Amino acid sequence: MGNERQGRYMDDSQLKQAVQRLKKALTAFPTPAVTVISQEHGPFRVLVSCLLSLRTRDEVTAAASARLFALADTPDKLGALAVEDIAQAIYPVAFYRNKAGQLKEIALVLQKKYDSRVPESLEELLELKGVGRKTANLTLTLGHGGMGICVDIHVHRIVNRWGYVRTRSPDDTEMALREKMPKRYWKGLNDLLVTFGQNICRPVSPFCSRCPVEDLCLRVGVGRSR
Repeated sequence: MGNERQGRYMDDSQLKQAVQRLKKALTAFPTPAVTVISQEHGPFRVLVSCLLSLRTRDEVTAAASARLFALADTPDKLGALAVEDIAQAIYPVAFYRNKAGQLKEIALVLQKKYDSRVPESLEELLELKGVGRKTANLTLTLGHGGMGICVDIHVHRIVNRWGYVRTRSPDDTEMALREKMPKRYWKGLNDLLVTFGQNICRPVSPFCSRCPVEDLCLRVGVGRSR
């Protein structure tokens, strides 16, 4: 069935249906860790927890963030910590030693250049060590309440699987979505599709039999499913 559908594209009316259905269907699943943090705290914690989340499971991110913020919940406090202490607090997140050094450097830059505030522009965020487009956009949308499209591997995979875009990388997907997707969907897209991708639309053998948008999905690249 996937091959039969792949010549078509999902349109905006189908996208609207998909988003509406997912919002209703996904309430039973856990909210992503970075989103939980953003609901109670500002952009600094969003930035830090998002960096910790890269290549790391949500439950590990949540625990590591809590340990680190118990020691340092501001750029000034984080900048005062030794890299070794940061590394110990965030272990076992992926690449914890590298991330510890990045976090220390970011804290010092925020102190010196931004008066210990997290910048509100995508360009300035991307200048911070270790901050890519995913982290920058998530900090803008969740931390500052600004406009952006955060595209991680889940978002990239799913919108291509749906047939809404045809792209080769998350950065390409972000640019394509900025061109095509109505702005009203931008800010909530990552939350929605991360939850969907972690629980139903898995990378390998997705749960198509219990997918709330199976009839709208073009199933591009899907071979085996459950």
